[in-house]
Amino acid sequence: MNQSVSRRFETDGLVSQLPSIRVPPPGPISRELGKRLGTHESPNASGVSVGEVPVFWEQTRGANIVDADGNVYVDLTAGFCVAVAGHSHPKIVAAIAEQAAAMMHAQGGANPSRRRVELVERLSQLAPPGLTSVHVSNTGAESTEMAMKTARLYTGKPIIVAFEGGFHGKTLGALSATAQNYYREAFLAELPATIHLPYAYCYRCPFGLKYPSCDIACGKYFEHVLTSPDSGVTGVAGVILEPVQGHGGWIVPPREFIQIVRRVCNERGIVFIADEVITGFGRTGKRFATEHFDVVPDVVAVGKGLASGFPISAMLTRPEMSAVWKPMQHTSTFMGNPVGAAAALASLDIIEKENLVQRSAELGAHLKDALVEMQPKHPLMGDIRGLGTMVGIEVVKDRGTREPASKEGRRVVDEMLKRGVMATNYGGTYHNVIKMSPPLIITLEQLNYGIEVIDESFAAVEKPR
Repeated sequence: MNQSVSRRFETDGLVSQLPSIRVPPPGPISRELGKRLGTHESPNASGVSVGEVPVFWEQTRGANIVDADGNVYVDLTAGFCVAVAGHSHPKIVAAIAEQAAAMMHAQGGANPSRRRVELVERLSQLAPPGLTSVHVSNTGAESTEMAMKTARLYTGKPIIVAFEGGFHGKTLGALSATAQNYYREAFLAELPATIHLPYAYCYRCPFGLKYPSCDIACGKYFEHVLTSPDSGVTGVAGVILEPVQGHGGWIVPPREFIQIVRRVCNERGIVFIADEVITGFGRTGKRFATEHFDVVPDVVAVGKGLASGFPISAMLTRPEMSAVWKPMQHTSTFMGNPVGAAAALASLDIIEKENLVQRSAELGAHLKDALVEMQPKHPLMGDIRGLGTMVGIEVVKDRGTREPASKEGRRVVDEMLKRGVMATNYGGTYHNVIKMSPPLIITLEQLNYGIEVIDESFAAVEKPR
């Protein structure tokens, strides 16, 4: 790695740089590291075992990534929606260092720390109305599992309803609600009872209809399944959904769909769980994405952006729901880790003091408007959608047929990488969605550079060979 780049990032605080590509990525050092990783790491941990060569990160700061070969990138992913307050924000780094020097670990269930108290209090103040009971854990999957277990305990019923395209984690409890067959199939015999229903994916409506003339058929079908005595679905404890689907492709549902789900849950005594692991703390231009739909969930799971880089998550719910738990019934050794709690408190301070929620709304609108403006000249650009800085491009071979263009989309991402812009949150149901979620502290200059690179990269892929 170029040492001058390293020193600059260590001393300049939140340096805002445009890209500087020294060797075509992935460079020789990344390739060598990939070989070493593939020699000893389990193949399920990356794509190295099937020949993929990842770009190895060496340093991060703000909206910049420096790789092992000294290339500098602008990051349009925030490390998969994590670095809400920016990568390695100096104030978060300082909070981590100070807490680590004092105490790195406090035994989760038996010996809480002061930082855990402060974080629980803070989250209870920031939570949607009434959700003042907080359980701190380590990962998003843990928080969604805790949410589903709470629903089952509170109602005494076994079934969870989730949605096609939804992703809630890969541990067994969370995986039961995750929809993707690739993750589920090998473990079906172990998964708790879950029913998956169609989500409001308007660009690819499962009912073949168009919004708004569809009369929210997906919502009405949801209501039918949960109310018909002959649907075969009974004993429902909770409904879990992402207010904006992440893994499924940055899918924004109509407001009416979420409101139907909330109403039916109210009428049937079902716990409404919002998985805001991706969308929480400003990503969508609101503190919580459910605010866009004018609903208040019974339970919220948060993670990723909570500490802008340190692994920590939480479940927020109403006190009467959490009261069904017995002492020490769900704990872990690292629960409420004091270093993670300190990082989360610092990140929440930055989000509030730097007005990052509003900034997300403004930057997201700028990005989305720019993409819509360039869309007519790029036939590969299908649907452009998102809320706040959660903005996606669905790549299609033809805008009329909407046939997914998975390979072409991957090439666009590769072209962006060559130009120093990371957009590696690639995926969606058909693996054809470029999913962007930049740090909320990204500068307008950096974002505009990214927009220019998107334009150039689509043009490069669309150019006849």
